[in-house]
Amino acid sequence: MKKIIVFIIIFYFSTFIYSQKNTVNIEPVNDIISTQVQKFSQLLNLLDRYYVDTVNFSHLTEEAIKGLLSELDPHSVYIPAKDVKSVEEPLVGSFEGIGITFQIIRDTINVIEVISGGPAEIVGIFPGDKIIKIDDSVAYGSYVTNDYVTKKLRGPKGTSVKVTIKRVNHSELIDFIIIRDKIPLNSINAAYMLEPGIAYIKVDRFARNTINEFKNTINELKKEKIDFLILDLRGNGGGYLSTAVQLADEFLDAGKLIVYTQGRSMPVNKYASSAKGEYQDGKLIVLIDERSASASEIVAGAMQDWDRAILMGRRSFGKGLVQNPYYLLDGSLVRLTIAKYYTPTGRCIQKPYSNSNEYYHDIENRLKKGELMHPDSVHLPDSLKYYTLNKNRLVYGGGGIMPDVFIPLDTSLSSELSNQLVRKNIYNMYVIDIISKEREKLLNSYPTKEVFRKKFIIYDDLFNNFLNYAKNNEIEINNDELERSKSIINCVLKASIARYLYGVSGYYYNIYEIDYELKKAVELGKDGKVFEQLY
Repeated sequence: MKKIIVFIIIFYFSTFIYSQKNTVNIEPVNDIISTQVQKFSQLLNLLDRYYVDTVNFSHLTEEAIKGLLSELDPHSVYIPAKDVKSVEEPLVGSFEGIGITFQIIRDTINVIEVISGGPAEIVGIFPGDKIIKIDDSVAYGSYVTNDYVTKKLRGPKGTSVKVTIKRVNHSELIDFIIIRDKIPLNSINAAYMLEPGIAYIKVDRFARNTINEFKNTINELKKEKIDFLILDLRGNGGGYLSTAVQLADEFLDAGKLIVYTQGRSMPVNKYASSAKGEYQDGKLIVLIDERSASASEIVAGAMQDWDRAILMGRRSFGKGLVQNPYYLLDGSLVRLTIAKYYTPTGRCIQKPYSNSNEYYHDIENRLKKGELMHPDSVHLPDSLKYYTLNKNRLVYGGGGIMPDVFIPLDTSLSSELSNQLVRKNIYNMYVIDIISKEREKLLNSYPTKEVFRKKFIIYDDLFNNFLNYAKNNEIEINNDELERSKSIINCVLKASIARYLYGVSGYYYNIYEIDYELKKAVELGKDGKVFEQLY
């Protein structure tokens, strides 16, 4: 795994729905629970009095809690108090710090991206800068970890931190005094016109600020004529239930059921669309895949059930459980499954989880069975049949959302070589070590990501230089694999340079050339026949 952290933390595949915060009532609610509490307390007292060695009771209790929750479902989890803040930040939508993305390469902190408008950008920190000292203390070496950097650079808004930078083409180290501030965590990774008339928005997670981001983004895109919009939820592992409802609301007219939840101790709770949305009438394609989960499936399910959008891609993850966060006495947190959610037609798309091993390896098993390449490898029972609410189209519940149009996983150009280049982080290392020296020249020649995609070419000398760099970093170049994957390597290298110059949106804008699924969605959308079943 790459040794990388986003100082605006990169969102990992979490597959959960979050509801409001709660505090646990510590009083037992019935005799059975009271007996079990006394039993556990008795055991701890026995350990304290008689066990042969010293016991770390905090650790023992935490492990007991984890073991208890593991007997329930895959998404009820315990989070120690020390980890609560970092786990919640991707959904809260902000943190306080200096506003950079960094990566540790060869024991040195490298600035990968500078957040627009953040404190680091204001003082003049650039991508490619290497952080040598923090508050006059040496900040390189084997002891430098992601946690070390996070603790040193984050801090309360208004406090300062001194950062000493080594910059390419500068012989002297440069000192910066940075005043920490609130840093936004954007949940929309990319938004632009793919072609005239074709709008594209990629939502990475469902956070508190997602809807404001979406409204600003779609209104900006609507300044141009939109024939259809592609909403990309691939790889989106979930987030807040309320945010999923709000996003679905942007595409539906008032009074339509979006989702409802129900649990053993939770009555039915229905969520319906309200006022006019920002994109209520236009043609819509929603992209999903096997990593689209939870809140993503709520949006996709509502769009499918109301015949509002054409779903394209592959069967989604299949996570139909709702978690509530409950704080314990020491500030630790339990995410407890309290309900299942159902799409407007009544579908529960939760896949079976009685076999935890199969559950955690489900995507791997789908690949082995050929499901990611062939739609006829998916077998859903007739008992899970449902019909959409406007056009009476056949859809299925259980085990994820099946798209209307299947787009297979394309591995035809992949190879062990192309995989190794990604796994060993060669692209980012090359950009930082080599391309950073040409930053100003590149930006002068290609001032925007649009100009870059249109005019920048990976010529043979640059490509061969990259391959030599890879060889020097212990990548074995197999000629047959190189021939097979050359177009992928070329495109990822170009997109990696674009990310360094223009941020993450620059990466997505340029990786489009090898994004088979997105290009297929564009092709089918332009043809228009795919929309005939809806409009």
